[in-house]
Amino acid sequence: MHPLCALPLLITLLLISSVPPSVQESDAFFRYTNCTPASYQCGSLKFDVDYPFSANGVHRPDYCSYPGYRLICSPDNQLMIYMNSTSFQITNIDYGNKILAVIDQTQPQETCPDRYHNTTIDESRFMYTDRDQFLTVYVNCSAKSSSLPLIYDLVSCISGGSSYYRLHKNKDDSLESDILGSCSSTIVVPYNSTMAGSLAAENSSLVDVIRGGFTARWKVGLGWCSDCKASGGHCGFNGSFPDQYTCYCPDGQAIGSCSSSGSKISKISKKKTNAIGVILLFLLLLCTLCGKKFWHGLLSWIEKSKEAPNIESFLQKHEAQHPKRYSYSEVNTMTKSFSHKLGQGGFGTVYMGKMPNGKPIAVKLLKSCKDDGQEFMNEVASVNRTSHVNVVTLLGYCIQGSKRALIYEYMPNGSLERFAFSPNSETEDSLSWEKLFDIAIGIARGLEYLHRGCNTRIVHFDIKPHNILLDQDFCPKISDFGLAKSCKQKESNISIDGARGTIGYIAPEVFSKQFGDASSKSDVYSYGMMILEMVGARKNISASADVSSKYFPQWIYEHLEEYCVAASEMRLDTSVLVRKMIIIGLWCIQLLPNNRPSMTRVVEMLQSSADDLHIPPQSFLS
Repeated sequence: MHPLCALPLLITLLLISSVPPSVQESDAFFRYTNCTPASYQCGSLKFDVDYPFSANGVHRPDYCSYPGYRLICSPDNQLMIYMNSTSFQITNIDYGNKILAVIDQTQPQETCPDRYHNTTIDESRFMYTDRDQFLTVYVNCSAKSSSLPLIYDLVSCISGGSSYYRLHKNKDDSLESDILGSCSSTIVVPYNSTMAGSLAAENSSLVDVIRGGFTARWKVGLGWCSDCKASGGHCGFNGSFPDQYTCYCPDGQAIGSCSSSGSKISKISKKKTNAIGVILLFLLLLCTLCGKKFWHGLLSWIEKSKEAPNIESFLQKHEAQHPKRYSYSEVNTMTKSFSHKLGQGGFGTVYMGKMPNGKPIAVKLLKSCKDDGQEFMNEVASVNRTSHVNVVTLLGYCIQGSKRALIYEYMPNGSLERFAFSPNSETEDSLSWEKLFDIAIGIARGLEYLHRGCNTRIVHFDIKPHNILLDQDFCPKISDFGLAKSCKQKESNISIDGARGTIGYIAPEVFSKQFGDASSKSDVYSYGMMILEMVGARKNISASADVSSKYFPQWIYEHLEEYCVAASEMRLDTSVLVRKMIIIGLWCIQLLPNNRPSMTRVVEMLQSSADDLHIPPQSFLS
């Protein structure tokens, strides 16, 4: 660069650095620095102590935490918290979703539940999550088991009258007294919903379910604390105004976030803006003397950086609950220079890696594309709005120049495609019908949550076996939100620019508006195609060459007898599951969106009796 052009750059740096960093009292700045998250370890659990928590052995002032959220590392190195005078062991802290995984240490380790007691949380500070279900034990009841519905299981180890237990979703979902008669006591204990299948399969006992713990989301700081952190501040507590959203910023104390901290910070911004504006004007005038070489370099730099501001602006706008941002060098280290490739999809390649704490992760390195980063922003925005056991968890992301990566929890069992679509149903990679049915229910619940459970409705538009991942317990998780679209809860139809999805799973209305508008019912169609394929692949019913010229739903109806014959050769309980999957799949692939059920209705159908379901009328292209 010409020496004449270097001079104003130097002056700019000097003037900017001369602007005072704070116009607030020094005490406010110390509060900001004192509330920086503190590294902490208790046994094998390593994490940062941050608002609303305090912990023994961590010297953070009281104004950095909220009263009643005290963590204690016990002498035997177990992290504990007290709720309603009951000690709970903490096995995990998820600051992103504000969730604690806890175990009631006071429950006895006995297989017979007569010694269990009610487990309750402090509902003024915590709430149960959608990952929780409830076990209710009814001790010494007058009703006989022969007169009860199948949802009540007999507990044979308790002497006296008949005793039963029941698993249910809602905490207050109690039984009618006229069904059970009089009982000597009723015990309600929360547990992690992932244990329900294991208990039903008799792979776990009731004590395993109880000792597996449950989850609780803390209430304090919901919403505003994320805004405070996103703006560069630290959440805190003001004893004089306990209900105030206290945010400690480098420039002073604010309400809610540093971006709303008042006129003093605004004055700083004005001073900096005016100083920079004057110097840049001076720089522009002088650099006209530097010739074409300088301008060519400047224009080249502007061209290369066009895309980054779009994504950066998006990230800042949606920063409220973003996971951690990593540099490309950190991602490269975590994946050992991308040495272990797990798979490849339409939007990038997935590699295995490890977090600094040893936690296994999957890193999706996105392809370079010409969409202004739309897939990247879709994925971050969509997954970041979710918190559900059947939706994959985004742990972090990286954007550095043209390089973009997404960091997810590692799914050791890979995708559903590997298990449900094996060419040989007897291979080690095949799954039982019961497990496939559980997976189908899990996917349906995940889609129901995306369509109805979020503040913003999310339509995936690419539901297929490759995008369904399975954790160590074969719990399904919906992934790959690169094509997802979101809309407000009250909006039913979605505007899309061209067809999107994978051939064979795309709903008719996605590629042609003559069938209707794209909506959440488009995901229902893809789900139906997938579970019909699961049934066909598991029984080696192949859509051979004759289907290539036909509309697949039409082919399904023409070969329905083959599906039914295959189902009739199974055990009675297995054939019921297969029949339900076939009927529900046929309802989901109806040609017109209005004729398809919602995912809420699909979940109800999966949980209902097969006798209540009937085959829908034929509906296919002429």
